[in-house]
Amino acid sequence: MSHSKRRSHKDVSKKRPLIIGLGLSLGLIVLAGLGYAYQANTYQTQFLPNTYIGDLNVSRLTADEVNQKLNKTYDDLSFTLLVNDQEWQSIKKTEFGLHTDFSEELTQLLDEQNPWSWGGRMVSGKETLDLGEAAFDEKQLDERYAQLEADLTKWNQTLTPTKDATLTRGEDGFSITPEVQGETIDVAKALTAAKEQLLSGNSTLELNEFVEKPSVTADDPALKEELAQITRIATVEATYVINGVSFQIPSELIEDWIIYQEGDVTLDREKVYQYVTQLGADYNTSTNPSNFNSTLRGEVSVPAGSLSWTIAPDSETDALMADILAGEAFTRSPIAQGSANAGSPLFGATYIEIDMVNQHMWYYKDGKVMLETDIVTGKPTTLTPAGVFYVWNKARDEVLRGVNDDGSKYASPVDYWLPIDWTGVGIHDSDWQPAYGGELWKTVGSHGCINTPPGVMKELYEMVEVGTPVLVF
Repeated sequence: MSHSKRRSHKDVSKKRPLIIGLGLSLGLIVLAGLGYAYQANTYQTQFLPNTYIGDLNVSRLTADEVNQKLNKTYDDLSFTLLVNDQEWQSIKKTEFGLHTDFSEELTQLLDEQNPWSWGGRMVSGKETLDLGEAAFDEKQLDERYAQLEADLTKWNQTLTPTKDATLTRGEDGFSITPEVQGETIDVAKALTAAKEQLLSGNSTLELNEFVEKPSVTADDPALKEELAQITRIATVEATYVINGVSFQIPSELIEDWIIYQEGDVTLDREKVYQYVTQLGADYNTSTNPSNFNSTLRGEVSVPAGSLSWTIAPDSETDALMADILAGEAFTRSPIAQGSANAGSPLFGATYIEIDMVNQHMWYYKDGKVMLETDIVTGKPTTLTPAGVFYVWNKARDEVLRGVNDDGSKYASPVDYWLPIDWTGVGIHDSDWQPAYGGELWKTVGSHGCINTPPGVMKELYEMVEVGTPVLVF
């Protein structure tokens, strides 16, 4: 006979608590999973726990909420310029065009985080996110920096300026004036540093770091050499030889001509030019008479004539300046235009002397009379010009042509012709004259030339060389 095996009531009672426990555990797991998933979904739009941006805790905040906080924080940021750690000027960073809307950056950071990691982030250390470098509106930044530059420049003008050591002229000449350590700042360097600090996110700049330092000090070798150069120039032995006479340019005059500017040593050209021009006024033989020790009348003053020179002021100014700036002793004669050398005496011991008062002519060679004769000079209406002339040519058998007082023309053949000026005046033989000397010039005087006895003229022509000075007075 078969029979079935039945569970006892006692066995069933023992298993029921276990089943209930398992069901509860499974339910709790499901609920926990659902809760975690819910929180993970929340962190799709919120920042994970323990998340910071800079010093700001953005945990469980949306991008909009964080952006609002950042806006407020950045709106309050200032950039402060300090002087000796004291505020000189504080400027809102927004005035520089600081960008304060971080919506795009925050949204990107949210997209990059793993919302399912929120649990681990609850127990881990804080994580700091980087928004990147602060952004500025370039136009607004440039405009505000232009204003800041103006403010710094204006303020700089109220400070004691820093000065380099330099050379200055005093009563005793040039000397070194020591440098001055002032308070002024290098505005350009300060502005560059301020911009770098601002763009790097920093908030202060100490302006004392940019106080200008003297670039040249009193012991600067180059400055000392410049002083030595000035001293050499000021004390140079500058000697002129004019008309055979030498003289030195006074040192105090040369020192007055010196110009020192930014390390460059030169001369005041206008002052040197004025000096050279005055030399011309004093010495030009083209405008000044010459003193001459005559045979019968002692010292006489002979006007300027064809034998003369004129200082070329521009050329001589440049040449004189170059010699002085070389700083070495020199002797020079002025650059001149004319028929004579400005450095040598206009005439020496060889010359022809024509004394119109005494109507007499002498030829001196090396200080000795080689020939003398009575003459006839120009009549009252055509006087022989006075002056320092010279024989600029020698010619034989010439015909001298001109116009008489009545307008008629004349032609006078001569055997010997020595022209002495540029108007047709010269020395020649005159066989038409009945006599020479005395008062004959008043009645039978020439058209301006020096009429000479034919026999004497032949001798004179043979003795005299081209270039011989002729003094007529």
